[in-house]
Amino acid sequence: MERVTGDQATGSATRRGMGFILLVALANAGGVIAFLPLLSLMLPVKIAEIAGEARIGLFTATVIAGAIAASLANIAFGWASDRTRARGGGRRRWAALGLILLAASFATVALAQTPVAILIAVILFQVAVNALLAPLFAIMADEVPGAQMGLAGGLIALGSPLASAVGAVMIGIGFATDGARLAFVYAMVLLCVAPLLRVPARAAADPAPDAPRRLAGRDLAIAWVSRLLVQIAGNVLSLYLVYYFVSIDPGLSAAKQVGPIGQLMTIAYLLPLPVAVLLGRWSDRIGRRKPFLLAAAAVAAIGLLGLAVARDWSVAAPAFALYALGSSVFLSIHSGFAMQLLPSAQNRGRDLGLINLTNTLPALIGPALAWALSTPRDFGPVMLLLAILTLAGGILVTAIRQQR
Repeated sequence: MERVTGDQATGSATRRGMGFILLVALANAGGVIAFLPLLSLMLPVKIAEIAGEARIGLFTATVIAGAIAASLANIAFGWASDRTRARGGGRRRWAALGLILLAASFATVALAQTPVAILIAVILFQVAVNALLAPLFAIMADEVPGAQMGLAGGLIALGSPLASAVGAVMIGIGFATDGARLAFVYAMVLLCVAPLLRVPARAAADPAPDAPRRLAGRDLAIAWVSRLLVQIAGNVLSLYLVYYFVSIDPGLSAAKQVGPIGQLMTIAYLLPLPVAVLLGRWSDRIGRRKPFLLAAAAVAAIGLLGLAVARDWSVAAPAFALYALGSSVFLSIHSGFAMQLLPSAQNRGRDLGLINLTNTLPALIGPALAWALSTPRDFGPVMLLLAILTLAGGILVTAIRQQR
């Protein structure tokens, strides 16, 4: 499907065209579409139907098991794509394999009707979706020059609104079965990912090292922890948002909340897109990322405080939108920032898999916090703690020395 040879392997200092960067962003959006509608909208309802009042316990066990599988799979498939790239084969064939595995995993989720079956199905799904995500993210690190990482990172914010829109359309169409819903989602994933897989690889020039390895390792560790702290809130909200809104509006069941929540997610994740692109491009121009990251984390923390005190939709919906604005900008700019801190071009897939633990470990930490600090009728304490963690993540970025 792809071969990296000669000049491609050594790279080029030239900038990439906007068309290619948009394809990278669209493919990564396809990766988000692969998991967000299922985990945020379909899985909570399916588990509520299977488990009833025991839904939070089964849901927590399911997402924790899935997170462990996702963590291991992302590192493994990233490492495998590193080895293939080193032999001149490129990473796109691994993304294609991920698409095949994703189709099979969707089928297992649709057929699951018992607690054990849904647990196994989600584990298989997480392996499949990370077989897709690991090479896609490494392709961005390989082929987008560092001077354009802010723009590319900003465009990655396209993923959440597109995935939320797909979820809202899926609910609005009113498919009769889970299989039909997931087939629709899969078609959208294909439309987003396939165009990038048809473009030949062309590696960007590796930047000359501008910091000692010891300093690079220290800075990457700090960046890792800062993203982890911010991502814990994102995980709790993506998984428990339906249950949160049930807690402030118990008159509506989880199934009846899905439609309005899908619309809210679409709007809340669409609004940050132009802001993320603008600020990402601005950070490219001035060569500074940390002030934007700190400000974005502060905005997200304020939104979480609003969710902590909200008692109805009129407060909770704007607070969630404010949180989505801050977190989307933080995570998009942070993605390019962290890629520029990677110590080795030869092990990008593996190292990005380790960075991806900041996406999957929160699925272990977040559910544990939700289990300990929330009830089906009150999520206030956990939202307050998430606000503190998010702000701490933003402040921690300022300790990074290697980049401004």
